[in-house]
Amino acid sequence: MNTDNNRRRVVITGMGVVAPNAIGVSAFAKALQEQTSGIRFDPQLADLNFGCQVSGTPQITEELLADNFTPLQLRGLKASGLVYGVIAGKEAFKDAGLEIASPEKALSEMGIIFGTGQSGGEKFREAIHLIDDKKVRRLGSTSVIQTMTSGISAWLAGELGCGNIVTSNSSACCTGTEAFLMGYERIAAGKATQMLVGSTSDSGPYIWGGFDAMRILPTKYNQDPENASRPLSEDAAGFVPGSGAGAFILEHLGSAQKRGAKIYAEVLGGAVNSGGHRADGSMTAPNGQAVQDCIHLAMKDAGVTATEIDAINGHLTATSKDAFEIKNWSTAFKLKGAEFPFINTFKSCIGHCLAAAGSIELVGAVLQLKEQKIYGNSNITSIHPEIMDVIDKKSFPLSSKYVDLNILAKASFGFGDVNACVLLKKYSS
Repeated sequence: MNTDNNRRRVVITGMGVVAPNAIGVSAFAKALQEQTSGIRFDPQLADLNFGCQVSGTPQITEELLADNFTPLQLRGLKASGLVYGVIAGKEAFKDAGLEIASPEKALSEMGIIFGTGQSGGEKFREAIHLIDDKKVRRLGSTSVIQTMTSGISAWLAGELGCGNIVTSNSSACCTGTEAFLMGYERIAAGKATQMLVGSTSDSGPYIWGGFDAMRILPTKYNQDPENASRPLSEDAAGFVPGSGAGAFILEHLGSAQKRGAKIYAEVLGGAVNSGGHRADGSMTAPNGQAVQDCIHLAMKDAGVTATEIDAINGHLTATSKDAFEIKNWSTAFKLKGAEFPFINTFKSCIGHCLAAAGSIELVGAVLQLKEQKIYGNSNITSIHPEIMDVIDKKSFPLSSKYVDLNILAKASFGFGDVNACVLLKKYSS
């Protein structure tokens, strides 16, 4: 374990999630346990002649909107990622048992780092048409906050009254895991007591169109959406576009103990890095050595060895790079065959939620530690032979089961050749 006496211990005291297969932490836990898919036929993509016509889009009800937004706030609100992030962030805050700041004074010891990839695609589209039609005054007063990257963190800060650092990061698929680590580091360094961290991603064709053009989305499952996302499988056909948000309250252990908060898990440490588009790395492909270095740096920061890690929640997107990721984990750990820990991915049920992927999947990873179980991998017809050459099939549970978990690794590897890895531990005082 980490022995840095100057580093404060950090725990998770609240979570919130808006996922394609469930909204709310308890519903999400049930959906992962039962391996419920949230991937559906998407008529909008079909109408626009996308090759891939399925998506993982959260099902937001009018009741849920009314619970989280005023009628005035909902007027002209088209930024779906902002909606998802606000719902998840407010759930995490409530789940942690915290109180909104008074009208007179902000919470100086609580900050926000909440990231996104692109914000307000639908709002941008509306704005472009209005401006081109010389109707700029019809844009409305919220067009800026809906389309600026930091709109989500600024909105949550106003809702909750957070007065420490309030910012947004953006690192493609690494965004959520990176935000989590940034918040952890701020508390560990004594610069904040509590941090609301997470990430969100918009839904829709204006976010997903570029990926369809790159032909990295599945096109053969438009009539069979629940089977479209097939991580680890020999017949994986590309990642299913998804969206949503995940959120956490990270807190200094002493503060959590003092107020009697429930504790989901402890954060041991982690690392972020980049392959710099060198060697086998590029804008769209990971540098294998950099991935391994990130894993090594995360273990060093957390003060753990590979043999102490009981499970991995991987990035594993259902592309040709799944086998490469397994190889990098195995090389970094120096573990092969039956020695390799459990590994799973939730993308078979939720798709690839892009900037929200890390945070949504981190919620599931934390639930595994809290509930002492591994959620099953779905849609594996036959494990890819290149994976089977490296590790044993027992590492890939096909159904959810109870296991003894003490330490879990969660990683995200993103466009731009960027990497993030965090180590979590079952909480013990």
